[in-house]
Amino acid sequence: MKQTRLLKILAVGLASAASVGIALAQTTTTTTTTDPVTGTTTTQQTTTSAAGNIVTYTPDSDYFMFQTGSGAAPVRYYYTKDTTVVDPTGRVVSLSTIRPEMPATVYYSTVGDRVVVRKVMLAQPAQPAAVIKREETTTTTTTRP
Repeated sequence: MKQTRLLKILAVGLASAASVGIALAQTTTTTTTTDPVTGTTTTQQTTTSAAGNIVTYTPDSDYFMFQTGSGAAPVRYYYTKDTTVVDPTGRVVSLSTIRPEMPATVYYSTVGDRVVVRKVMLAQPAQPAAVIKREETTTTTTTRP
């Protein structure tokens, strides 16, 4: 009897936790209103944010993989030409400064089945790519007869 009651309590607890997780995951709100006089339809999207780490970024693609927590699976976040990347000082930098395992906060909205990033705020300054300096010295010796 006690085992059955405990199992019921655990099942209700798990169901409640799952429903809270689903409710929190749905953070984008789209509101569509129609003006009855003019017939104009207005759609407004609410942008939400998530903090985590950039897992992978390939400059040739239109997305990067972003992970919000250590146990969470990476999610594909799409960027557009309107996506801005900002370093911690507030300076706008290019998308090419993004590196894997870089902590960031992304501001996004859901468009259809895609998560589209509006802004990426880096948590640490982007390190410039390693510069390899190579010097060559050529010595020419000429002998006179």
